[in-house]
Amino acid sequence: MRIDEMIAAVQQVLGVDVDGKPGPQTWGALYERLVHKKIANQAPAEAIAMVDARSEKNIATLQPEVRPMARALVQKAAPQGITIQVISGLRTDAEQDKLYAQGRTDPGKIVTNVRGGYSNHNFGIAFDVAVFEGSKYLDRSTKYKAVGALGMDLGLEWGGNWKTIVDQPHFQLRPVWALKLSESEMVAELRNRRAAGKPFYP
Repeated sequence: MRIDEMIAAVQQVLGVDVDGKPGPQTWGALYERLVHKKIANQAPAEAIAMVDARSEKNIATLQPEVRPMARALVQKAAPQGITIQVISGLRTDAEQDKLYAQGRTDPGKIVTNVRGGYSNHNFGIAFDVAVFEGSKYLDRSTKYKAVGALGMDLGLEWGGNWKTIVDQPHFQLRPVWALKLSESEMVAELRNRRAAGKPFYP
C-alpha cells in the first residue's frame, strides 16, 4: 500500500476531506481523536496559532478552510530557517483586472494570464507568500522552492509547478470535489458556486 493510500484511509475513518495529504485538518482530527481535547474551545485544525500581523491581515480574507493551511505554511518554514509572510489573499475581480492590465495596457511586466473572475484569488482559495531575510524582501531565492515543497506536503498546490507563468510565491487549496477537474473546469465551477451563493468547500 502506498503512503498516500494509507493517509487517505485514515482520513476516511476520521471523517475529513480525503486527499491523501496530511494537512492541518487531518492532523487536527488526529489530535482530537488521540488527545481527546479541544484547544481554546476550537477544533484543533482551526486552533493553529496566529502568525505575524501582516500575514494575518491577508489570511483573514481567505476561505476558513484555507486559513489554517496558510498559517501552517508560515510555521513549517520557520524551523527550516526560512521567514515568509502571506502578502496577498482574496482579490476582487477589479483588482485582478488591474493586475492583468500590467504589462499589457499598463506599465510593468506581465504577472498573470487571467482576468478578474478567473483567478483562484478571486474566490479566497489562493494566497501568495514572500521570503524575507531579516526585513529584506527577496524577490528571487532558492528558498521559494523549499517553501513550495513544504506547501505541497501540506496538501496545497504550488504555482512553481505551473507551465505557462511559473509563480513560486503562489499556493492554493483545491477543493476535494475538484481533485479530478482541470484548472479551467474548477474555476468555472467556482464561478457557478459564487453566483449561486454556494460554499466552495467541501
